[in-house]
Amino acid sequence: MCGIVGYIGHDNTAIKTVLKGLYRLEYRGYDSAGLAYAESGQIKIKRAKGAVSGLNDKCKQIGPQTLAIGHTRWATHGKPSEENAHPHVSFKRELALVHNGIIENYKYLKEILKDEGYIFSSETDTEVLANWIEHAKLRYDLALEDAVHEALKGVHGAYAIAVLDSTGQKIVCAKKSSPLAIGIGEKEYIIGSDATPIIGMAKDVIYLEDDQIAVVTKDDLKIRDIDNNDTSYKAEKLLLDLQAVEKKGFDSFMMKEINEQPETVADCLRGRLTAPGPEIALGGIEAVMPSLLRARKIIIVACGTSWHSALIGKYMIEGLTRIPVEVDYASEFRYRRPIIDSEDVVIGITQSGETADTKAALELAKTKGALILGIVNVVGSSIARLSHAGIYTHSGVEVGVASTKAFTGQVAALSLLAIKLAYRLGYIDDEKLMDLKDALEEIPSQIQEILDDSTAIEGIADIFSQYEDFLFLGRGISFPVALEGALKLKEISYIHAEAYPAGEMKHGPIALIDEACPSIFVMPKDNTYGKTLSNLQEIKARSGRVIAITDVVDEDLVNSVDAVVVVPKTLPELTPLLTTVPLQIFSHRVAIKRSRNVDKPRNLAKSVTVE
Repeated sequence: MCGIVGYIGHDNTAIKTVLKGLYRLEYRGYDSAGLAYAESGQIKIKRAKGAVSGLNDKCKQIGPQTLAIGHTRWATHGKPSEENAHPHVSFKRELALVHNGIIENYKYLKEILKDEGYIFSSETDTEVLANWIEHAKLRYDLALEDAVHEALKGVHGAYAIAVLDSTGQKIVCAKKSSPLAIGIGEKEYIIGSDATPIIGMAKDVIYLEDDQIAVVTKDDLKIRDIDNNDTSYKAEKLLLDLQAVEKKGFDSFMMKEINEQPETVADCLRGRLTAPGPEIALGGIEAVMPSLLRARKIIIVACGTSWHSALIGKYMIEGLTRIPVEVDYASEFRYRRPIIDSEDVVIGITQSGETADTKAALELAKTKGALILGIVNVVGSSIARLSHAGIYTHSGVEVGVASTKAFTGQVAALSLLAIKLAYRLGYIDDEKLMDLKDALEEIPSQIQEILDDSTAIEGIADIFSQYEDFLFLGRGISFPVALEGALKLKEISYIHAEAYPAGEMKHGPIALIDEACPSIFVMPKDNTYGKTLSNLQEIKARSGRVIAITDVVDEDLVNSVDAVVVVPKTLPELTPLLTTVPLQIFSHRVAIKRSRNVDKPRNLAKSVTVE
């Protein structure tokens, strides 16, 4: 959630580089920002509550520096304030530290340090960690990197840290269950909690593994293992470019990313539909295909928007393969004593590949002998490395906190998996396979058709933007689309929105219906259409206002609703890839009309790397 940036090099650009990186990490969600550097044998810090721009104002008089670390904080321990902002300087000012994650035993460590005379000036677990490292450094007369190694032996929790001391000669980094990347430039190194601050600064990047420590100087980078011995590392090419983190003429990253979906869905499908022969090519799972085909059941774990794509995947996989599929919130999975064995397949879905709850769920499943698959957007991420095999969605950098193109990428990947399994298991023949492949190939251009008509959707949103409550309703595979539509609206507009299966409306939610609570029905012409139309009529009979998202121009429907959005026709299994797009546009427009910050909604973070 929080963001880390660090720089060390021969150029005097450390402050500028760190600030630039912090601006790029604003999308992750934060409430304060700060940076630290060493000058004349002393650690100096600048911190500000609120935006990075406030920190930037405080840094204008800093002279040239060759080393600095910075941070954007999303409050966990302690309220948003300048005192609780990172970096934190240790009590005896030996070092400064920035930290993502949560130190679970910080209260225990804090009591030990208090007994040693340490005094604390913040409410954070991070200040405890800074002092714990300083305590080890002074007690054993250790170099900074050795002090970090020694101190972390007594730490329980998740962390990605960057530490500097008053000598200003090095930055020491370490990680466990929280991501950290180091870009390798020309006589310089750039540190980031993800690759975003590194783009354009370095062509190669390494991703620290859990329990590794990096010692970064102006001229060298060394990686140490859990036993504090030097170990080899392999740099990867940084495949992202600056355009990925720029708006390219759009007013918001979210709208840019909505409009990128024809391209990003095509990227997910590219090369996978056009393999020689009839089959779908998914090289990332071919080696484990025998285990997949023998699966007793499939369990999908995910959080937030990814959980909705998982539900869509359940409908697709069960409908096409007849393999039972369970979908779990990753945050609940470990705590219900799940029944898993070696014949099960557990799929984790996550945009970032770093979602803490999803990672923990997969680690548990792995200890039970299950086959682990990852459906991930970020190459080289923790969950990608944890999985036995997987599918990259190739959606590119998603800056907007409310996920759009990553969601459709996940649904596209799940459709490929479901179709491939169904064909291998013999549940679909060559003709049905080709129908599905042909329909998938049409999806990017069909999404573009919807985008080309976005003005009409925005006009509907303008009419409905003053309402404070919405119901989203759908049946079958459209129910998860309704869930996703409700989530998008509440995330970025702060309007109360709920989603239900349309058939459940009479079992409670219909009590909410009046002129002030509009309903949005997701109702393509599938085998549930007639039933859903009946549910819609029940709402209209109670003076409810209705918007319908459909793929058929039905006179009965058009005459029954206040507004209708017609999407192109596709096969029933693939309708979520189309019906979700108008809901994204609708939510974005409503939020804009209500003067919300659509890219950085309040209280939310892009990558949830703590439980």
